[in-house]
Amino acid sequence: MENILELQEISKAFPKSNFTLDKLSFSLPYGAILGFVGENGAGKTTTIGCILNTVRKDSGVVKLFGKEMQDDDTDIWEKIGVVYDGDNFPGFWTAKQLSEVMSGIYTQWDNALFQKYLEDFHLSSKQKIKDYSRGMTMKLVIAVALSHHPQLLILDEATSGLDPIMRDEMLNIFLEFVQEESHSILLSSHITSDLEKVADYITFIHNGKLIMTVSNNDLSNYAVMRCKESQFLALDPSDIIAYRKRDFQIDVLVSNGKEAQRKYKNSVVDHVSVDEIMLLLVKGERV
Repeated sequence: MENILELQEISKAFPKSNFTLDKLSFSLPYGAILGFVGENGAGKTTTIGCILNTVRKDSGVVKLFGKEMQDDDTDIWEKIGVVYDGDNFPGFWTAKQLSEVMSGIYTQWDNALFQKYLEDFHLSSKQKIKDYSRGMTMKLVIAVALSHHPQLLILDEATSGLDPIMRDEMLNIFLEFVQEESHSILLSSHITSDLEKVADYITFIHNGKLIMTVSNNDLSNYAVMRCKESQFLALDPSDIIAYRKRDFQIDVLVSNGKEAQRKYKNSVVDHVSVDEIMLLLVKGERV
């Protein structure tokens, strides 16, 4: 089956800020969750804007459901649920008014499903959105995104502002969503522990450039070697993805911890988190 989302060499330059999204390419298969990781200013929100055609890309191709989206492609918009990190709806609306507006926008708007989410998330339908807490607002936006039966969710910091228990509930909702083979999620998040729990693939970007895309299965093999300088100098350069010198130690990112332990028997090899992988990729050096 073809990918639900494909980016082919997407570029976008912002001359005033001296930032460029530089030929970014990755894809999201049907039935999968792709975690989108990068530091603040790496280009994640710009990329999402290019996908949704709210930011005019300079070059490249974005395909959604196998075709490029034009401004009048309402059928594609119907299939996408979007959550932005920020104010998504006017604060003077209530959830009830919001549902009435959404029913006029989405042909598949499901008010009964929306009311169920409001109950599950303990949100009042009569309270003004401006009086919601940040966590309540995020839950409302997620409820809206899910209530018109989309196939693709594009989530920009969707779990931000939620307590750990609510985040866990949201992640379960996301996992349930992709049980349908025609559904997928692009999940941009600073909370990398969430991505470790649910993502099938993780795409790392830095300064507008793609660093790498790796499956969660392969990511579980990644490790960091803690080396003295003499040990580091003895390493095969082809085994080194990135390295970072610290006071009396050099941390080396490798793609297969078990193989590194077998090959370099006196080395210390530790499990590595997505956070540490990102740190080594961004702050570290390449051979």
